[in-house]
Amino acid sequence: MKIFYFIFQHSVFQVIKKLYKPYFCVIMYKIFLKPLLFKLDPEKAHYLTFDLLKFFLGNSFCKSLASFVFGVKHPKLKKLLFGLTFDNPVGLAAGLDKDAKVFNELAALGFGFIEIGTLTPKAQPGNDKPRLFRLPNDHALINRMGFNNEGVDAAAIRLKFKKTKTIIGGNIGKNKLTPNEDAINDYEYCFNALFDVVDYFVVNVSSPNTPNLRELQDKEPLTHLLNHLQKINNAKTKRKPILLKIAPDLTNSQLDDIIEIVASTKIDGIVATNTTIAREPLTYPKTEIEAIGMGGLSGKPLTKRSTEVISYLKTKSSNAFPVIGVGGIHSPEDAIEKIKAGADLIQLYTGFVYEGPSLIKKINKELINQNILK
Repeated sequence: MKIFYFIFQHSVFQVIKKLYKPYFCVIMYKIFLKPLLFKLDPEKAHYLTFDLLKFFLGNSFCKSLASFVFGVKHPKLKKLLFGLTFDNPVGLAAGLDKDAKVFNELAALGFGFIEIGTLTPKAQPGNDKPRLFRLPNDHALINRMGFNNEGVDAAAIRLKFKKTKTIIGGNIGKNKLTPNEDAINDYEYCFNALFDVVDYFVVNVSSPNTPNLRELQDKEPLTHLLNHLQKINNAKTKRKPILLKIAPDLTNSQLDDIIEIVASTKIDGIVATNTTIAREPLTYPKTEIEAIGMGGLSGKPLTKRSTEVISYLKTKSSNAFPVIGVGGIHSPEDAIEKIKAGADLIQLYTGFVYEGPSLIKKINKELINQNILK
C-alpha cells in the first residue's frame, strides 16, 4: 500500500511541477485570498488564516505538496549558526504564531525556522480591541496586542508533539501585571517551561505594548536578566542559544550598551529589530494615525531603520556576534539589503502578510542566484 501511495504522490507532484509557474501563487494570494482577508477586521483575518492553514495543510500529503511548491532546497542556502543548521535563512518572526498552534503548517511553506511567542508564564488576554490596524498604502501594520497568549505551558504541550524538523525558536516575555523588579522570575519560568521543546530562545524586552517593558532594556536590569538566564542555561546538560530582541528606537549610545551587554553576558546574538513607536515615514494624514493611537509600527516604514541598526551593531562590534535581521522585508531586494548590512538570518512578519508565502521562495531563489550567503 505504501508503494502505491508513493507512486501516486510522486505522479501528482510531477504533474504540478509541469503546471506550476513561479508567479501562480502570487496571483492566487494577491488577487483572490488577500482581498478577502483585507476586507475583514485584521485580527479576525489573522485567525481565519490559521483556520485555512489547518484546513488545507491538515494532512501529510498536503504538507508535502505545499513544501514542494514553496520550498527551496539548495546547499547555498544552508546556514550553521549558534550550533544549529538552518535549511535556509528565511524565518518567521515572533508574533504570528504566538501560541504554537500552526507552526507545523507554517513550516510547510518553506521557512527555514519559526519563532513562536511572545509567551508569558500566565495566560493573558492582551490589550483591549481593536488592537491591530492595517496601513495598506504604506504596506505597514500597527499593533498593540500586548502579549495576548494562552500561557507558556499550553504552548509547551503543543510543541512536544511537533511534526516538523524545522528549527523552532521560543520568544519569551513577562506578564503585564508583573512589576519590572520581579520580571526575572517570569523570564526564568518561560525559559524552563520551553527548554526541552525549542531550539533557541529570544528574550523580548523591546515590545512597546506592555507598560514599562522597554525599561528592561536599560543596561543594569538587562545585564542582570541575561546573566541570570545564562546561569540557568549553562547548568543544563546542553545549553541552548539565547538571543536578545531590541527596539529600533534605541540611540547609538544605547546600541553601544547592547554591544557591551552581549560581550559581558556572552549571549548568542541579537534580533534586530522589534516594532517602532515612531510614525515616520507614513503617507496617511496625521489625524488618521493619531486616531489609531499607541502601538508598534511594522512593515515597509521600518525597512531603513532596522537595516541601520543591523549595520551599526555589526560594524561597531567588528562582527562579534550573529544578528537576525527583521523589519520591513517585503521583497528579495529588501532581504539582500539586510544580509549585506550584516544580518546572518532574516525574519518575515508584515511582509509575509502583504506578499504571501511566495515571498519566502522568491527570497531563497534570489539568494541562490546572487550567492551572497557566507
